[in-house]
Amino acid sequence: MPHTIIRAADRGLKDIGWLQSNFSLSFGPYANPVRSGFGLLRVFNDDFVKPGNGFGLHAHANMEIISVMLAGRMNHIDSLGFKEEVSTDWVQIMSAGTGLRHEEHNIGDDEVNFLQIWIEPKLQNVTPRYQRRHFPAEKRRNQLTTVVSNEEGTAHCWINQNAKLSLGYFDAGQTISYSLNPLNKGVFIFLMEGALTVNGEAVAQRESIGLWETGTVNIECTAESKFIVIEAPINH
Repeated sequence: MPHTIIRAADRGLKDIGWLQSNFSLSFGPYANPVRSGFGLLRVFNDDFVKPGNGFGLHAHANMEIISVMLAGRMNHIDSLGFKEEVSTDWVQIMSAGTGLRHEEHNIGDDEVNFLQIWIEPKLQNVTPRYQRRHFPAEKRRNQLTTVVSNEEGTAHCWINQNAKLSLGYFDAGQTISYSLNPLNKGVFIFLMEGALTVNGEAVAQRESIGLWETGTVNIECTAESKFIVIEAPINH
């Protein structure tokens, strides 16, 4: 089946001291015509933020924005009235719709690491919405846990798109068979820690693999591994 692999060393990089952003897909200063997105997955950034620093007030509209906290503590303040804190194993979404503004800063003593993920919405100009959920690692070991989907519910966050995000935390030797409807759907996997073999392709730490035109993705953990699986439409 068709697939693409993004090696860790081939990602774009923005390093301005307090912020190091690693771009798997084109974003900001990193413009790669062959990595303008993976279907409707438009942005996938692996960000590191130094203590006492962060992103000032800025606006978003008509984008599904997901943050997956891997380490550290961040605040969240937005124009919807939310003032929150998120830390390791929290996931937050902003369904930006007609528009909102927010800011976020590292409020802890340690470096923050989080994944910034943008997915194009299914419907334009919806009412903006913010949500967060906690997914403790110890409660999801050796299982693939849905953290974001297009369905409302109390166990995960939900977004305005026919997409699903799942977190994996597996011991070495574990195998996962991920099934999906292959019609206009692809799977993008990013490995935070460990080592994987995905449909026969080796994936190392901080690398990604995207696959499409398949209804099954086989994931083998060749070491203890933490990874994210994003299932999203390939075309509008």
